[in-house]
Amino acid sequence: MDVLVPSIKARVTQTPAENFLIVGPSWVGDMVMAQPLFSSLKLQHPDCKITVLAPDWTRPLLSRMPQVDHSISTALGHGELRLGARHALGKVLRKHGYTTAIVLPNSFKSALIPFFARIPHRIGWRGEWRNPLLTDCRVLEEALLPLMVQRFAALAYAQSADLPQKIPRPRLHIEDNARQQALAGFGLDAGTPTLAICPGAEFGNSKQWPAEHFAAVCNQLIADGWNVWIFGSANDKEIAAAILLGLDNAKLAHCRNLTGTTTLAQAIDLMSTVSAVVSNDSGLMHIAAALDLPVAAIFGSTSPDFTPPLSEQARVLATDIECRPCFKRECPFGHRRCLTELTPERVLSALVELTSAT
Repeated sequence: MDVLVPSIKARVTQTPAENFLIVGPSWVGDMVMAQPLFSSLKLQHPDCKITVLAPDWTRPLLSRMPQVDHSISTALGHGELRLGARHALGKVLRKHGYTTAIVLPNSFKSALIPFFARIPHRIGWRGEWRNPLLTDCRVLEEALLPLMVQRFAALAYAQSADLPQKIPRPRLHIEDNARQQALAGFGLDAGTPTLAICPGAEFGNSKQWPAEHFAAVCNQLIADGWNVWIFGSANDKEIAAAILLGLDNAKLAHCRNLTGTTTLAQAIDLMSTVSAVVSNDSGLMHIAAALDLPVAAIFGSTSPDFTPPLSEQARVLATDIECRPCFKRECPFGHRRCLTELTPERVLSALVELTSAT
C-alpha cells in the first residue's frame, strides 16, 4: 500500500538586512577617509543600508560615494552641544529602524543622537566619558592602527576581528552629466592640460605653502602650455590674490581663480577633469586623491603618518628640518622653514614624474 507523505515546506529563517546609521566627521578630509568604512560594511553586508549623519558642508561628498544610500543633515554648528536639538533628532530617527550605529568622532556629543534614537548596537572608540552611550565602546591601540582610515574601517568589524591587510581606498564617483554642467557653468574647457592648485588650509598658515612658490609653479606650467585653476573657499581669496600677483601678465589669461565661487559639489566635479593637482595638506588634497588624480601633496607642520593622501598617484613632499612636524597652527619660531625651504623645483619635478607616468 502506498503511503502518502505530506510535503513539508522547510522554514527559512531570513536575517533582516543591517540598517546602519553612521555619525560622520565634520571635516571634509576626514569624511573622505570614512569611505573605506562604508565600503567595508557593504563587503560584509551586501544588502545593508547605510545612512550618514553629517553637516551640510560635507554632504556633497556623500552623494559621490556609491556605498552611501542616504545622508541626513545634523543642522548643528561645529562644536555645538545643543542637547535639546540632538534629543529631538534622535526621537525622529527612531522610526527608521536602524540596527547599528557607528560613531566616528570621539566626542561625547557625537554619541548622543544614536543613544536618543535607541539604536540597539552603538559602536565607537572610547573618548570623552561616553562609555555609557555606546554598547560597544572600544579601546584604541594606536600602534596597531596608526592611520585614521584604519581606525574608521576597523569599526566595520567585530571587536575581536583582525583588520584585513588591504582596506578599500576612497574613490569618488562623478557622473559625467554633473561634470559637464560644472564646466559649462563656469565657462571652462577641459581640453587643455590643466593644473589645479589648492593653496588654502583651514588649519592655519603653518600648512600653507608660500604664495610665491605656487606662483613659480604656475608660471612654469603655463609656459609649458597648461591652464591653471585655483580652488578654495572664500577664506582662500587672499592667498589666491597673492598668487595671481606673482604671475607674469601674459600668463594671467591662462589662470582661473575659483576661490569662493564654487560649491563643494562643483569643486569636486571640476577637479575631476584636471590633469594634476598641487595641494597643501587639506580636505581638497584628500578629494584629489579620492579622484585618483596625480597629486603633489605638500606637508608643512603636519605629518602624512596619520592622514596621508590615499592614492598611488600621490607624492608626499616635505622638508626634514628638525622642528617638523610640530602640528601647530602658527609656526612657533616664525620662520615657516618647513614650507619656505620646500622649493618649487621639487614640486615641478614631482609633477613631471607623476604626469609622465599617466
